Amino acid sequence: MIQQERLEQLNKISEAVIGAAIEVHKYLGPGLLESVYEICLIEELEQRGLKVQQQVRLPLYYKGQLTKKFFIIDLLIENEIILELKAVDKMLPIHESQLMTYLKLTQKDLGLLINFNVPRLVDGIKRRLNG
Repeated sequence: MIQQERLEQLNKISEAVIGAAIEVHKYLGPGLLESVYEICLIEELEQRGLKVQQQVRLPLYYKGQLTKKFFIIDLLIENEIILELKAVDKMLPIHESQLMTYLKLTQKDLGLLINFNVPRLVDGIKRRLNG
């Protein structure tokens, strides 16, 4: 269970992230590659004073053993919130499962799944808590 103070902090960061994503979507519109939105979103987030890590490698352990495989988290904001970006016609359950797995593996509390390929960005945002 997330403490109220921590949840308020995460909410404040996520509001800033969503605002930045909306700004990028307003400027670019739908229909571009995910990589385009990612680089522009990084720029927008950094302009807003947020710390952004891009393409964060998450090692895969199997039965306690480190493998040679890594998961790649699109963006990690303030070392707190995982962002998975998409530019797809339709969000699938696997996209949400991917985000939830990343949250569990990193023990982060909050993740955002953002699909830029929608007419209104608010319709392409899913916010998920770990646990």
